[in-house]
Amino acid sequence: MALTIISLIKQVPLPSEMRMGDDGLMDRTKAKSIINIDCQFGLEAGLQLKKHYPDAKLIVCSMGPGSFEASLRTAISMGYDKAYLLSDRKLGGSDTYATGLAISTMLKHLGFTKDSKEPFIVLAGRQTSDGDTAHVPSQVAESIGIPQATFVESVKSDGNGNVIAKRIIEGGYQMMKLPMPCVISLTPTGIPPRKPSLSGAIRARSSDIVTFGIDDIGLGTEKIGINGSPTIVAKVINIVSERPPITMSEGHNESALVDSLIANFKKGGNVLEKKEKEAKKDIERPDFPDKDFRDGARGILTWAEVTNGKISRPSLELLTPARNLANELGHDTKIMTLIIGKHVQDLAQTLIEHGSDEVIFVENDKLEEYLVLPFSSIFEQVVRARKPEIALFAATTSGRELAPRIGMKTDSGVTADCTGLEIGEYVDKKEKVIYTPILESRRPTYGESKLATILGFVCPQISTARAGTFEVPAQITGRKGIITSFEPILKDKDFVVEILETVRGEGGLQNLFEADIVVSGGRGTTVDNLGLVKALAEALKSQGVIAEWTSSRPVVDEGVAEYARQVGQTGKTIRPKVYIAVGISGAIQHIAGMKESEKIIAIDHNPKAQIFRNADFGIAGEYQDILPELINRVKAGFTFGIEVKQKV
Repeated sequence: MALTIISLIKQVPLPSEMRMGDDGLMDRTKAKSIINIDCQFGLEAGLQLKKHYPDAKLIVCSMGPGSFEASLRTAISMGYDKAYLLSDRKLGGSDTYATGLAISTMLKHLGFTKDSKEPFIVLAGRQTSDGDTAHVPSQVAESIGIPQATFVESVKSDGNGNVIAKRIIEGGYQMMKLPMPCVISLTPTGIPPRKPSLSGAIRARSSDIVTFGIDDIGLGTEKIGINGSPTIVAKVINIVSERPPITMSEGHNESALVDSLIANFKKGGNVLEKKEKEAKKDIERPDFPDKDFRDGARGILTWAEVTNGKISRPSLELLTPARNLANELGHDTKIMTLIIGKHVQDLAQTLIEHGSDEVIFVENDKLEEYLVLPFSSIFEQVVRARKPEIALFAATTSGRELAPRIGMKTDSGVTADCTGLEIGEYVDKKEKVIYTPILESRRPTYGESKLATILGFVCPQISTARAGTFEVPAQITGRKGIITSFEPILKDKDFVVEILETVRGEGGLQNLFEADIVVSGGRGTTVDNLGLVKALAEALKSQGVIAEWTSSRPVVDEGVAEYARQVGQTGKTIRPKVYIAVGISGAIQHIAGMKESEKIIAIDHNPKAQIFRNADFGIAGEYQDILPELINRVKAGFTFGIEVKQKV
C-alpha cells in the first residue's frame, strides 16, 4: 500500500513588519510573508521520510488567502507532488480551534480519515511565529481521531508501518512508536530544510494549486470565522520595557571592565525615572443586561503533571492564578486538581496544602508516563462529570499538547502561554449584552512585542500558563481538603502509542526555577561549547550560591545544549535574582524568558547589541577575555550580593 505524506504549512508575516490597526488588532496586510520556520522543518521531514518509502506521495496543504499559493509552490519546488489550499473569506478571524477544524475537514474531504485503508502521516511545524500556540497539530489529530506526537525532533519509519519519533520533553527526550495514520509536529532542531532545486522551481510554476472553499469540503459556518470561533482576541497592546537605562562598565582592559562591573553592581545601578501615569479614563458601562454564558459550569480545574514521581513545579505554580481567579469569582468557587499516574494518591495532600480544595486522582500502572490519548480521554470524562468553568494547564511540552486536544473534545478552544489571568467582562455591542464573569487570558504574541487579551465563550474556558510566570503558593502543612478517586473508561485504542524510551538529563527544570543566579550562553559562546559559561556557574556553586547555566535557542538548535536548558519564548521562563547573559544578541524571543529577573548583566562584543537595551549592567568585550576575570573574582568571594551559608 502506498503511503501519503501530508505536510501542513502556514505563510506568516515577518514580525518586524507587523503594524497595529486602528481597531487595536494586528494588521498583516502589508507585511512581507514567508513559510513559517517550523513548517519548513516539517516539509524537510516529509522529504526525509520519503527515502524510506520511495513510492510515497507527497502533498502539501494550507489554509489562508490566495497569496498563500506562493508558499505552496515553494513546497512543490522542494519536491512535493501536489498542493491544496483552503481559502474562503468566511474563514477570516478563525481561532486555532476553528483552524484545526477547517484543516481536518479538508483532509477528510480528501479521503484521509481514521478509517482510511491507505496509510498516511500528517506533518506540521511545532508552532507558528505569528501565534506561537502549538495548538493546531493537536486539534487536527483530535478532529480526525488519530494519534499524535508533538515537539518532535526527528521521525523515521520502523519498516513495519509504524513511525518512530524522538519527542523533546522537559529535561530530555522520549522515543515513541506511533501507528499510522498519525500527526507529527516538528521542532526546528531537526534536519534543516533544503533549498528548492532549479528543476523543481520550473515544475512549481506550471503546477496547479487545488483551491477549496468551505462549501466544497462540506464545512458549515457555525464553528469557523470570528462568529463561530470559541475564543476571540479582545485587544492587543504594545509591550514596553520598564527596566531603567543600563550602566555600562568602563576600563581599558578586561580586568578594569570587571572591576567596574562589580563597583556598579554594588552601587545598585541606574534607577527608573518615575513618571506620572496618565489618569485612566472612565468608560461608561452600557446599560446592557448581564449574560452568564457558563450554563451551570462552576469551579476551576487544574492538571498536576507528574515527573519522576513528583509534581512538577509549573503545576504547583498554576494554583496561584487558580486561587486568585477563585477569589474573584467568589469564595464558594472550588479549585479542583486532576492528577493521573501510577501510585499518585500519596501526592494529593501536597496539592491540598498548596491550595487545591479537591484532588481527583486516577491511578493506573499503564499511566506511569504521560500519554496524550488516555490522558485527554480521562480529562474529558472529568470535565463532563464536574463541569468546571475554567481549566488551567502549565505550558510545558505535555500541557501544550494536551490542552488543545481537550479543547477540541469540548468545543471550547484554548488560549496558550498566558502570563496573566483575570476575571472580567465583555461588552457585546452587537447583541447588546455584557458577558460576565469571563476569563481574560493575557499572552505575549508577535515575537513578544504585543500583549493580547483573549476571551473564551465556551466552558471550560481553557488556558495554559507560561512556566515560571507565577510563584508557587506557600505550602500550608495540614491544610484540609477532599481527595477523590475517579474511575475512567479507557479503551485499547487509547494505548496505541508506545513509549520506547524516556531519557531525562541532569539539566533539571526544577534547578532552573530555584537558582538565584543563572548564567546563559548565546550563539557567541559556542566556540568553546559554553565551557566558560559553565565554569562561571560552577565557580558560583563552589561559593555556596544556587546557580545554573542555560542557553538561548540558537545554541540548542546547534545541538550544544539540551532543550531543557533553553530560555526564551519557546523555552523556559525564569526569574532569578541575577541573570548573566553572555554572547546573547537580545532577540525579543529570548528576552521573554528572562525579563522578570531582578538584575540582568549583559556581556557581548557588540556594543550595539539589543541585549544592552534590556539589561541593568553591561560589559562590551570578548567573553573569552571577560569571563576568566569574572570567574577569578567569584572564586575570591564576589557573589553578586547573594548571601551564602558559611561552609562547614
